[in-house]
Parts: sequence; structure tokens; C-alpha cells
Amino acid sequence: MNYIEYGISRIFASAKGRDARLFTKGPAFAQTPGPTLTLKCIEVGPSGSKLHIDHSAEGIGRFPTLSWSAATPDVKEYLLISEDPDAPLPSPIIHGIYYGIPATTMGVSDVDFEVAKGEYTLKGGFKYGKNRRGTVYIPPRPLLGHGPHRYFFTLIALSQPVDTSKMSPLPTVDEVAKEIEGKVVGWGEWVGSYERKWE
Repeated sequence: MNYIEYGISRIFASAKGRDARLFTKGPAFAQTPGPTLTLKCIEVGPSGSKLHIDHSAEGIGRFPTLSWSAATPDVKEYLLISEDPDAPLPSPIIHGIYYGIPATTMGVSDVDFEVAKGEYTLKGGFKYGKNRRGTVYIPPRPLLGHGPHRYFFTLIALSQPVDTSKMSPLPTVDEVAKEIEGKVVGWGEWVGSYERKWE
């Protein structure tokens, strides 16, 4: 199977960098085209650092610990999304989307993404939307030999809470993007990279 996967990655070697289709390029970000918040991942390093194998599907698939500064008074809620624009597909792969994160929150760790009681509710006190597999989170697993993939973790500050009555119980990224239009007051991103080399 590795030979087949490697062959596919060679065929699509140049099919990377769908940055123009990242979540933050949508209409909801027209008034905030650039990052205004600082998102950190001390356990890995500055943005652009290589993710540890434990953060990948080859390891235990742990969600990286992220932190940010206290919210300003205009922030009522946060949204967090993880996506890979380097997959050989027309649009970035959504690895996870999380909404209803309280404004008092200043960081998340792996335990926050464990399923709690309540429909699509997590232990961190927020909910998750639909990713490519319908799971809480898809750990990085780029094609073998396709080179480094970038995994964008983007925190979005909202001036109003997400209106869940306007979305499905397990909302898609398109539903969430539409619902937050006119609500974005800031955002920040941290990028981790991961590669599966042919050895």
C-alpha cells in the first residue's frame, strides 16, 4: 500500500497550497483580512514548527495545546478551526471546527476535545462541527512522500455568539462561515507542519 500511496503523492506533487480557499479568506473576514490575535503553542514552538509524531495519526493523534491572551470586552465567543491547505484537493481539508468557546477561555488542550454529555459537546465546554470524517478531530496524516503539509489552527473572536438555531446539529464549515458573517472582530493563527517521508 505504501508504494501506491507514494505513487499518488508523486503524481500530485504540485497540487498543494490552496491558501486562497482557507477559512479566513471567506466573506466573513472582509473587515479583518489579517491576523489581529496572537495564538501560541508552547509545547511545539513558534508558528511553522514541526508537529511531534504524537500530534499525528501515526502517533496518538493529540490535539496541540494552544493559548491566547484574555479577550477584550467586545469578544463574546470564540471559534476554532483546523485545516490543511496542502492536500491534493480543490479545497483545504477541515480537520476540526469548534464553536461556542466561551470568551473567558484562554487556551485549549487535548482533554478539552474529549466528548462530553450532550449532543456534539466536548469537555472544554464547546461544540464541534463536521469535518471530513464526521469525527471530533482528524490528526495530521499527509500523503506519504508528498512533502511537508501545513496545519492551520485559527482562532476567531466573535462579537456575538453563534446562533445554533441557524445551523445543523453537526454544522458544516459552510454553515458556520455563513453564520459568523458580520460577527468577526479579530482572529489569529498558529501553523504546525508535518511530513511523512519515504524511507
